[in-house]
Amino acid sequence: MPPPLALVHPDAPSAPPVTMTLQDALQRARQNETQFLASVADAAIAREDRVQAKAGLLPAFSHTTQYIGNQSTPDDINPNGRFVSMDGVNMYRSWAVMRQEISPGVFMRTPLRKAEAAEAMAAARLEIAQRGLAVTVTRSYYGLVAAQRKYATAQLAAQQAGRFLEIARRQEQLGQVARSDVIKADIQYQQQQQGFREATLIMDNARLALAVLLSPTLDENFSVVDDVLAGPAVPPFTDVRTMAERGNPDLRLAVETLRAAGQDVRTAKNALLPTVAVELIYGIEANEFALHSRIAAQPELGVLPNLGYAVTVNLTVPVWDWGGLRSKVHQSETRERQAKTTLSQAQRQLLSNLYSRYNETLAARTAADNLRRIVDLASESLRLINLRYEAGESTALEIVDAQNTLVQARNAADDAEVRYRIAVAELQTLTGAF
Repeated sequence: MPPPLALVHPDAPSAPPVTMTLQDALQRARQNETQFLASVADAAIAREDRVQAKAGLLPAFSHTTQYIGNQSTPDDINPNGRFVSMDGVNMYRSWAVMRQEISPGVFMRTPLRKAEAAEAMAAARLEIAQRGLAVTVTRSYYGLVAAQRKYATAQLAAQQAGRFLEIARRQEQLGQVARSDVIKADIQYQQQQQGFREATLIMDNARLALAVLLSPTLDENFSVVDDVLAGPAVPPFTDVRTMAERGNPDLRLAVETLRAAGQDVRTAKNALLPTVAVELIYGIEANEFALHSRIAAQPELGVLPNLGYAVTVNLTVPVWDWGGLRSKVHQSETRERQAKTTLSQAQRQLLSNLYSRYNETLAARTAADNLRRIVDLASESLRLINLRYEAGESTALEIVDAQNTLVQARNAADDAEVRYRIAVAELQTLTGAF
């Protein structure tokens, strides 16, 4: 018997392996997969952009304290100092300031609505990434399950080939079969042993591929639950279509992109309209940092209160900018038209993908059921041919053919079950979980 295949593996802890279901694998992948985490970060950033846009519609409050020094004149001839804008050598300011911009964008809440659309777009992209990650994890998870099943099939085939070789040698010694049967059995045994080594390598590679998704340290110390035969049933097409129309993130992304483009058009048009900015100041601006003091320029007035307010109202009217603002309007309208075209394309593509993936799911389920029946037939065929061979009624070629047929049928059935689970996951990228 040839030596077993010695594969190298990453260092693993001595703790017992963790048993994971598909849901456990999905949860771990959400914590480690970089593209998905980037979508999570984008959604969080968009949420903060919406908070900032909402805050930008409200008055802003601040407080400022200043000291302004002014060079005096010789012999204090001018108590105001040398600068005409001052009323004394020393000036103190302590202001509470409220500023509010009153513009068409504020009235129509355009910045907030655009930020809300951007947040919805980021949420849709996050949902797309999450559903795409589910397909990736499902493919790797059941790829490992299928590899383990093929490993078991290859191991069983190697054992059957070994028993067949023993039977052939024993019957050759009894003079019941020719030497050619022993040679054929030995060839079959060596081929099945090679198949077993290849299955070992494929299973190891599948485990590594899944570990990349699940572990930041490439930890292979886990085992997966083989529930490939417990796939969910597919709802009727009418129900699937309703779910896709209500919860498809690609369609929602196209809708929100159009909404954001519409807000861009409004923003560009609002820039053509007048804007009013109001600034209210309450506090002191005096020659002493106090609530009451004398005015340096008019000390004869005595001590006066310093607290007071001032209001500044600024009206800005766009007059001429060489067509720049009008160009931005045309530019945003072009983006809006493109967004409408994209939405229409997304609606058609959704319907096409829905039909295609639903039919693929049905075909995969039918293929899996049919191949399971073929496995049962191939197993019974091998059992009967083995009995006939021991009775001298069949040839070594029939044994080899039956063994190969059973291996191929089992592998094909396992692939079909995995195909069905992946088809369901891809269908759920359009509909959500069902």
